[in-house]
Amino acid sequence: MMSDDAWEPPVGSWASSAARRRNMQAIRSRDTRPELLVRRLLHAQGLRYRVAAKPLPGLRRTADIVFRPAKLAVFIDGCYWHGCPTHYVPPKTNSGYWSEKVLRNVSRDRDTDLHLQAAGWTVLRFWEHESADDCALAIASTVIRLRDSRD
Repeated sequence: MMSDDAWEPPVGSWASSAARRRNMQAIRSRDTRPELLVRRLLHAQGLRYRVAAKPLPGLRRTADIVFRPAKLAVFIDGCYWHGCPTHYVPPKTNSGYWSEKVLRNVSRDRDTDLHLQAAGWTVLRFWEHESADDCALAIASTVIRLRDSRD
């Protein structure tokens, strides 16, 4: 294996080192621990849903949990990647790139919310640090409310 000293980033790469590149590539975009906890609680309540699904066919974005009949899209956002006002800490290395990336993520989140709401969907967003029990309770009550309002 090549040492980090001899490593040169690919053209246009965001990685400041080989170790950083490996670390960032290992970060999961789905099935994170907070998502799994919430999904387990929802499933235990008898609720069924789609995972990492596109709520709208023409929108190239996926929600973490989707209840199609109720038109509910749930996102469990990571504090770093989505700019949590409580826990986000700007990076010390390559800060320009990563700060811009987080700003683009936040902007895309707001745009996704607007697209879904315009199509009649309800959007729930939670931070990864929020209690899984509280999230599952809020999601379940919203699903029930939306199902009841359809009938």
